[in-house]
Amino acid sequence: MNVKTKLSDCLRPLVLGALFLGTASAHAAVQQLDKVVAIVDNDVIMQSQLDQRVKEVQQTIAKRGGGVPPTSVLDQQVLERLIVENLQLQIGDRSGIRISDEELNQAVGTIAQRNNMSIDQFRAALAHDGLSYEDARDQIRREMIISRVRQRRVAERVQVSEQEVKNFLASDLGKMQLSEELHLANILIPTPDSANAEQLNAAAAKTQAIYDRLKAGADFAQMAIAQSGSDNALEGGDMGWRKAAQLPPPFDRELSAMEVGGITQPARTPGGFIILKLLERRGGETSLKDEVHVRHILVKPSEIRTEAQTKELAQKIYDRIESGEDFATLAKSFSEDPGSALNGGDLNWIDPKALVPEFQDVMAKTPQGVLSKPFKTQYGWHVLEVLGRRATDNTSQAREQQALTVLRNRKYDEELQTWLRQIRDEAYVENKLPGAEQTGTNQATQ
Repeated sequence: MNVKTKLSDCLRPLVLGALFLGTASAHAAVQQLDKVVAIVDNDVIMQSQLDQRVKEVQQTIAKRGGGVPPTSVLDQQVLERLIVENLQLQIGDRSGIRISDEELNQAVGTIAQRNNMSIDQFRAALAHDGLSYEDARDQIRREMIISRVRQRRVAERVQVSEQEVKNFLASDLGKMQLSEELHLANILIPTPDSANAEQLNAAAAKTQAIYDRLKAGADFAQMAIAQSGSDNALEGGDMGWRKAAQLPPPFDRELSAMEVGGITQPARTPGGFIILKLLERRGGETSLKDEVHVRHILVKPSEIRTEAQTKELAQKIYDRIESGEDFATLAKSFSEDPGSALNGGDLNWIDPKALVPEFQDVMAKTPQGVLSKPFKTQYGWHVLEVLGRRATDNTSQAREQQALTVLRNRKYDEELQTWLRQIRDEAYVENKLPGAEQTGTNQATQ
């Protein structure tokens, strides 16, 4: 059983102590089985760690079908990565970063679930790959520590201004990255480079005849296999996913307005006459956000009012409103929500996700214009009335959030590499592998 998620990405070998094994004979020499391959500030990296990681890298390369570099080359590259990881773990230790058993159990469960496995199946998969479950847990803990160190030291320093977001959205690169993607298929009737009028007319007529058959219900993929001169004809003309912003006119406008399953009118291109079919679309769509216009009255238990008395008060307020008294007037008199009481309990238009689950649930089940019966949340007892529901266009905000994410990720990657070089250069590192170059401002001298 192979674990789909690369275990080498989320699991790291343990730092093992130096192991020595004596023979049965009291006079036999002690055989050394492990040794230090690098001193990293206040810690060391052992040969066993390096061997285990090199083995993982070799297995990964072999599975991909690539040529495995010599072990001597991998040793230096892998040791350098272990050094940088070790430095981050030491920073985490000095910063007091700890991973609780509960957090670790959740992380292990998530990895297993991501691979469609139970914990027992995950154990078996690890054993198949030569890893013990206990070692794997420790390795995951190390990765979680490194992640938190990076969050504190790098992610918090990344800032993206509103102007940077606006500039990105206005740029050609931004428009392309955030534009929708279209899954297309094509039928191409090619024409020679120096086609004469007769050849062009014949190709145009053939393309039009294919288009007419498609509109009459002919299968596009079968027509592509039988008639198309494109190199993807045997795949039913499948072109894969294309960014809408990269398509030449008039296809960009025509396809953007087209329903999935639609086909374009025959059009002439430098290579001949072409018909496109829209198979799927993703991204770039209008983003709608549900909002509810709601008002409520909140009463809370206190030192002078018990839980039972608070519930009784909420019921009395409900009865008075049902009897015809004004909701807003009672809210101003009784509600203990300082943010809405003076406004007659009106929360205005609000995203339901911004409210606690109990409030969301009652609000969702209450018809517009109907008063809810008293209900309890962590804040106290409520009655609410839904005044309206709507879906608002949130596309602009969604695009801004996408742009912000793209820019933050880009800056984070740049900042991370700078920070990793910095901590490596400032560290005391003694590489004991044969032929190693000692680099860094504080390296040990030989």
